[in-house]
Amino acid sequence: MSGQGSTANVIAAICSVIIPGLGQLVQGRLLAAIIQFGLAALLWLVLLGWIIHIYSIIDAARFKAS
Repeated sequence: MSGQGSTANVIAAICSVIIPGLGQLVQGRLLAAIIQFGLAALLWLVLLGWIIHIYSIIDAARFKAS
């Protein structure tokens, strides 16, 4: 089971740095990945995508599998 700060979460966070939602996809959280990617894409149109981008990185890094 991977917890906060685990190698898997660090890799997921790095993936989210590249593309928002990719880290969640790597963790198998398809719905979260779609939502975060979609929100980031929409918000980048008005130059606020960095908010979701940063949230996506933090969310991937802090994920705790249940």
